Amino acid sequence: MNARFLGISELSEVPSVAVVVDVMRAYTVAAWVFAQGAERIVLAGSLDEALALKARHPDWVALKDGPPAPGFDMVNSPGLLRSADLRGRTVVQKTTAGTVGALAVKEASLVLCAGFVVAEATARLLRTRACDGVTFVVTGEGGRAEEDLACAQYIARRAAGDGTEPAEPAEFLRRAAGSRAAAELAEGVREGAHPDDVALCLELDRFPFALVAAPEDSLMVLRPSAVPPTTGGVPA
Repeated sequence: MNARFLGISELSEVPSVAVVVDVMRAYTVAAWVFAQGAERIVLAGSLDEALALKARHPDWVALKDGPPAPGFDMVNSPGLLRSADLRGRTVVQKTTAGTVGALAVKEASLVLCAGFVVAEATARLLRTRACDGVTFVVTGEGGRAEEDLACAQYIARRAAGDGTEPAEPAEFLRRAAGSRAAAELAEGVREGAHPDDVALCLELDRFPFALVAAPEDSLMVLRPSAVPPTTGGVPA
């Protein structure tokens, strides 16, 4: 598998297959949203768009980065939403980097969104689709966020194999734990956070599904996709 690792601003053309990585915290949060029963996530391009969608659909749940704000129901923190009841709900998500990255590649034939919590399921889906070329969109810090790059490289290594030879995750997780984003969350620099956020973002393969984004009625919608385990590259 030919893997490229690019920041959002480095995307000069629409890739065929894109994996958008935001470990801390957009796509860790998205995985938790589905674990709490949500039906789908609508990725908003701006705070105004998120509020407009919420206004048109009062039963939808709107969340954003940073501190609580009028019109938004939740903040982008896995620790703060892990006890929420989202069964059957539509969630509108707007974040600084993660949602921006997904919308930047919305015309790709396959768009996956990922963090460590769905790493193996993401790699399995790439293997199942026999993707020869994959562009990993490293969303944080202009494409240089260590936690996102480490996760992208780990998924790429897992996807390039047949699923039977495990890539050692310890070094990739260590790099993510030592990232600037992890430090800012741990030190309380970033608002709208929970003390458990970093640990939750580093829980490898907590969830058995991949996150697939695709256009639906002019919106970019994220849904969970169950991926069967593989043995020797063949679904078990």
